[in-house]
Amino acid sequence: MKKKRRYKKKLTEVQRKRQVQRNIRLGLILLGVITIALGLVRIIKPGWFAKEYFELDSEKIEATKPEIDVELLTVNEYSRPGTETEKITGIVVHYTANPGATAMDNRNYFEGLKDTHTTSASSNFIVGLKGEIVQCVPTWEVAYASNSRNIDTVSIECCHPDESGVFTDETYRSMVQLCSWLCLKFDLDEKDVIRHYDVTEKNCPKYFVENEEAWEKFREDIKAAIKRTK
Repeated sequence: MKKKRRYKKKLTEVQRKRQVQRNIRLGLILLGVITIALGLVRIIKPGWFAKEYFELDSEKIEATKPEIDVELLTVNEYSRPGTETEKITGIVVHYTANPGATAMDNRNYFEGLKDTHTTSASSNFIVGLKGEIVQCVPTWEVAYASNSRNIDTVSIECCHPDESGVFTDETYRSMVQLCSWLCLKFDLDEKDVIRHYDVTEKNCPKYFVENEEAWEKFREDIKAAIKRTK
């Protein structure tokens, strides 16, 4: 038995015009929805659209900024090359592996490399035994700390009193405050805070590598600090 052919009813000129107008209206509505959605994303996650280095700035972010002693290194090829960073996509936590040394001791060691030429090393920030924070290299410049991630991360060296690598309470609190402030500044979250170990598998920071629960707790504390600001 032959199937009957179904013929599509031809639209009149008036119906065609109405269909075109309807499609145009739907297209404009869709375009409007997409524009609004993109606008909201730019407000909520502005970092998604940035391709180069940027910083967010607001009264709330400024209010979370810890006290920082800015002691920038002299520009030199061994510790502060002056190379511009790309868009910051992570924060790398280190430990100094120099038990008992202060933040300024470590900063001065980095400074001395311009004369000794013994190695290439530095960090954007150093957190001391009493919680003091020293800045050695601007965040928009490369520091020699995190190997392949030097170009798109901010590095934090953290002092510790003994070989265990455990941080003092004062150091820990400043680490949390500094990391949460940097996350807000660069539109990141606690998952973007990583260890040197996560880049190279080096045992750094020692205590956080050997104690995974302590590392996760540190990230949770950063998350809580960020949440209190928003």
